[in-house]
Amino acid sequence: MDCDVAVLGGGPAGYSAAIRAAQLGAKVVCVEKEDELGGTCLRVGCIPTKAWVETAHGLKLARKTLGKLGVTVSEPELDFDAANAWKAGIVTQLTQGVAGLFKANGVEWVRGTGRFSGPNSIAVEGAEDIQFKSAIVATGSQPLTPPIEGIESSRCVDSTGLLASTEVPDRLVILGGGIIGCEFASIFGHFGSEVTIIEMLPRLIPQEDDDAATELKKQLESRGVSVQLEARCDRVEDTGSALRVTYNGDQTVECDLMLVATGRGPVVEGIGLEAAGVTFDVRAGVTADERRRTSVPNIYAVGDCAGYWQLAHTAFREGEVAAENATGHDAVVDNRAIPRPIYTDPEIAGVGLTEAEAREKYGEDVLVGKFPFAANGRALMQDESGGWVKSIHEGRYGELLGLVMVGPHVTDLIEAGVVAIDAEATVETVADGMTAHPTLSEAIKEAGLVALGRAIHFPNRKRR
Repeated sequence: MDCDVAVLGGGPAGYSAAIRAAQLGAKVVCVEKEDELGGTCLRVGCIPTKAWVETAHGLKLARKTLGKLGVTVSEPELDFDAANAWKAGIVTQLTQGVAGLFKANGVEWVRGTGRFSGPNSIAVEGAEDIQFKSAIVATGSQPLTPPIEGIESSRCVDSTGLLASTEVPDRLVILGGGIIGCEFASIFGHFGSEVTIIEMLPRLIPQEDDDAATELKKQLESRGVSVQLEARCDRVEDTGSALRVTYNGDQTVECDLMLVATGRGPVVEGIGLEAAGVTFDVRAGVTADERRRTSVPNIYAVGDCAGYWQLAHTAFREGEVAAENATGHDAVVDNRAIPRPIYTDPEIAGVGLTEAEAREKYGEDVLVGKFPFAANGRALMQDESGGWVKSIHEGRYGELLGLVMVGPHVTDLIEAGVVAIDAEATVETVADGMTAHPTLSEAIKEAGLVALGRAIHFPNRKRR
């Protein structure tokens, strides 16, 4: 089988690349071994997890908020079978949607496990070999399991295993306080589990802004989640009816299930990269430049298998860029304004530099403004007054460097910061712009005003 562009992997990076290359007139073949397109994100990652997030939000709304709004409901109960059915339906709809997009754009989906047999060919188990002019590697990532005694127990699961659960565990231990671990801690806390997070670093979500990590810990603990920081898991013992998890030498906690959320690694072994001559590292992934070109000029790499950012939205863009370059156009990936959404309760989102990163780069010439949702009318109406918006800018020109948010719907609101930073906007542009009232987005403008020392709806520290 001959084609212009062959894509190995049908996840967000791969299917975006395949569709975009086809739009540009290429004959495209996408090789995907699973029965459904969409990769980890659509099948066993972002989409099903966030479907559970919505269920958790619904429980919280019924338990905590509706009565305050004058809506009387009985004590809510989690119907986990119904929640799982809803989750599965969303996944099916979206994965079938990708298959429909392939058909609409003329992309041929070859089902099977593929591996490079040379710099211009892919061999597919049970299917015809593929000869290509250009190829795009989009094989994604897989969960990493640390070398801990007893972790091979069937009661220790990764995120895929947890999403397959048919019962809510009474006690859940989460090994790892990164994004995945914290999202599941938030979900299962609302589902009624007794949740313990064991994290070896001094704080949760270590790559995010310090203030956001502190706020998340405070709010998780206020809902009964036990957060054990600077805690190293030593061993796991399956007693037959439960797990006994030992950390920091002599500390123990028992649970019915343990989620191992200690990171993901690129899928680069066993896909024939050596035969194609592509440079890669088993930990860092495939080496690729800003055009997503690898060490072999006609082969590109995108998504988790080749990137620092393990995010679906970065994968989408990288797929588009690789497709455009593979078809003779010129495009680059700009990593300056990548949104960082975290779907915990409260939600967290950031874009650009964190405060610590800004101060490391610009020194004392960094100004920060923080506006609390407790002073935002719409947040009060929704009974979601926890959290804040933080604006970060440099003092010489006023360029907006970063935006960090904790609170209601901030994973949607962060797009305002993406556009502003992409446009190299100043903090004055954000602060002096009009925002509809009453809305949550007013907090973005207000944070800019706080940073400039001329807040209207929050006391200024000093007059300006």
